[in-house]
Formats: sequence, structure tokens, C-alpha cells
Amino acid sequence: MQRNWESETEAREQIRQMIRDYYRDFKAGHGAFTPGDRIPYAGRVYDASDMTALMDACLDFWLTTGRFSEAFEKRFSEMLGVRFAHLVNSGSSANLIAFMALTAPELGERRILPGDEVITVACAFPTTVTPILQYGAVPVFVDVTIPEYNIDVSRLEAARSERTKAVMLAHTLGNPFDIAAVKAFCDRHRLWLIEDNCDALGSEYTIGGLTRPTGAWGDIATSSFYPPHHITMGEGGCVYTNNPLLSRLLLSYRDWGRDCVCPSGHDNYCGRRFDGQFGALPPGYDHKYVYSHLGFNLKATDLQAAIGCAQLDKLPEFIRRRRENWAFLRKTLEPLSDRLILPEAAEHSNPSWFGFLTTIRPESGFERNTVTRFLEERNIQTRLLFSGNILCHPCFDEMRTHGRGFRIAGALTNTDRIMRDSFWVGVYPGMTEPMLEYMAREIKAAFQQRQRE
Repeated sequence: MQRNWESETEAREQIRQMIRDYYRDFKAGHGAFTPGDRIPYAGRVYDASDMTALMDACLDFWLTTGRFSEAFEKRFSEMLGVRFAHLVNSGSSANLIAFMALTAPELGERRILPGDEVITVACAFPTTVTPILQYGAVPVFVDVTIPEYNIDVSRLEAARSERTKAVMLAHTLGNPFDIAAVKAFCDRHRLWLIEDNCDALGSEYTIGGLTRPTGAWGDIATSSFYPPHHITMGEGGCVYTNNPLLSRLLLSYRDWGRDCVCPSGHDNYCGRRFDGQFGALPPGYDHKYVYSHLGFNLKATDLQAAIGCAQLDKLPEFIRRRRENWAFLRKTLEPLSDRLILPEAAEHSNPSWFGFLTTIRPESGFERNTVTRFLEERNIQTRLLFSGNILCHPCFDEMRTHGRGFRIAGALTNTDRIMRDSFWVGVYPGMTEPMLEYMAREIKAAFQQRQRE
């Protein structure tokens, strides 16, 4: 096949146009929604710009972290108003190194050591808790509130001990936890605050007239770019901070634990590659191979980052549609408020909702599985609030048996109730009004089954 390309620039543009044509002909539009069609709780929303961005990175063939990663990190940090953002391969990896950074010896007396305690909740996604346990620290579980589904801040003081070093919490399904109370608690006792922002990208919170995005309030925050999340790279995540020392530690733990911060593909960026004395190594040992921490390789690829750059352009619209879809369900399902506890936004917040979470009232006479089974049979995808109560899962069997490795601060009454009675449906931007109307209609119908029977 003869090519008439006069330059790489021209060749790339022709390939881009072919991809745009491919998207138009084979990917764009899937026909009108018909009641009974599958309604997923979430999914990737993309267009030709995402596909052409991926092609650009593919043609570069720079397969690790590169120019697209750098561009994404810069835009992402500017969007959130934080100084440093570092891409990783998943939100779970972001949580891992966010916690590991706080175990570094450089932090002195504030360093988290094995046996130190970290306040969190049991009504959580596992990887908010896993890094604490893997390191040998002790998670201290506190109950949550309904209908906000976040930590009960009235129990924070009772949960603290002389070994407490940090608080690590997620903003549940986009609804911010009480940042004002949690941050004041952490400041009062010199505790680290890790915000798991994986389900809340675009949510906002106001303290004293200052409105900032979630993820910009704590010492370290994390995001996930798995397909159901607010933007996607397929797999991927980010960890971010305003603290220069923490930023350096995060990079070290992400990049094999190395001491060097030279960007990928650059040698002697610091100008001191053969000039240092490190540990018991010979003088002048190559700084690129000096390891100051026991780290990991958790970098994202430029292929992922290229998609992320295109997705950032769409994020404001994604957030708007998530809020509108949530508001539609909240208004439409109000007649069920005697049978369902409908969700409420946290005070002083403007959530970027990840899902529409409800709890069945016991007086309704319905069981959660009866309702979710009804909806699933009608092709409406449902989800539980992740682990419900992580302590009840098989991964905690041995710890429960021996009564060690964790601590519970007070009864987990609402946590257990959520485990039994709560479920959620999606509000992701790919949902259309006919899909929302059908979903609301069938949720109402689920609570009329008994009357028909």
C-alpha cells in the first residue's frame, strides 16, 4: 500500500481522522433505550477524542510514564488546587503508598510504626483498610451515620488513644464526610489525615466560607480511574498532596523505593548522580540505584494517561450530569420515603455523586435481597455499599477468632444495618432520562410486589 504522507504530523492527523470515522460508524450511539435493556450501575463514557489520544500515545510507543503522564499530573493538580500529583496504576495502589509514605523514618516522631492506630470505618471498600493491616498498624473502627453513610464524628474522641497516629477515610459514594470536624480533630491531636477520594472526584466542601474540592483538605488524598469512576483510564489512580516531603516519599514508594527523583528516561536530573554517600554503600554509588525505602513499582503507563487527559476535558460535564441524575432519583423516589431511607448530602457539601444509596426501613416489611433481586431481574444493576462491614468477611476470620489486629470503638449499629438493608443504583453520565425514569418506576414497583400478590 503506497503512502503519501509527507511528515509524521500529517500521518498522525490522517490516522486520527480514520479513528474519528471509526468511532462515528461503529461506536457512537447505541440506539434509543427500550425498557428492559440493561442499565449498568456505572461504565466508561468516552468519544473519539479519547480514542485519538490513546492512538497518539500508542504511536509514541513510550510505554511507561512519559509526556502524557506529566501533562495529566499537572492538569489534575491544578484542577484540585494541590501542589503535587503522582499517577499510579490503581486507586488501591494510591491508598497503599499514601499510607506507606506515613511510615517513613523521615517523619520522625509522627511516623506510623507497627502497632500504632489509625481511625477508620468498617463500612468501607477493603483497600481503604488493607494498607493499615498489611503494615502491622491497627485499624480502629468507628460507626457511620445514616443517611450520609460517613463516619460518626461524635465518636472520634472516644476512638483515640495514645497510639493514634492518623485518620484514613473515604468520601462515601461522593458524599463528603464531615471534613470540618475530622480536620479539626486531626489538627488538635497532630494526626495525619488521608482522604480516600476515589468515589468523590469533583465533590466540594466548604469550611468558614472557603470552598475546596474533596482531596484538597487532608495531608494526602487518592483517586481511582477504574471504568466506573468519575473519569477513567481503564486502570489507574492518583495520589496527591501539598506537602513537599510527603510528595517525595510518595514518589519513592511508587518507584521501587529509590532515593532518586529523576523522571523516567532522564539520567542525572539532580546533577549529583555519582556524588553522594548513602547508607553503607561505597562513596559515589550511582544514585539511580540507591533505595531509601522498601517500595514498589506502581507507575501508570502513558497509554492510560493519554486517555485520562482526554477524560479531564469531559469531567465538568460528567459532574453536572451525575448531580442531575441523583437529583432526579431523589425527587422521583420521594413517595417511597416511608419505606426507604433516601440519601442526604452532607452539610456544607456539594457532592459529585457516585451512586444513589438507600436503606430499606424495617417497618416496610421488605428485605433488601427481595428488592435487589426484583431489580436485577429487570436488568437494573444494583450494588451493595462495598463490604458493608469488613469485619464480617472471611479475610477477618482469623483476626476475629483471636481478637487481635484491630479495635472497635463503640457499637457498629449503623454499619451492620447497612450490611443488611442498604443498596445503591447508578447515576453515571451515560444514563439518559428514559433510563432514569424506567429505573425509578421499577424501584417503586419493587415495593408494590406484596400488594399485587
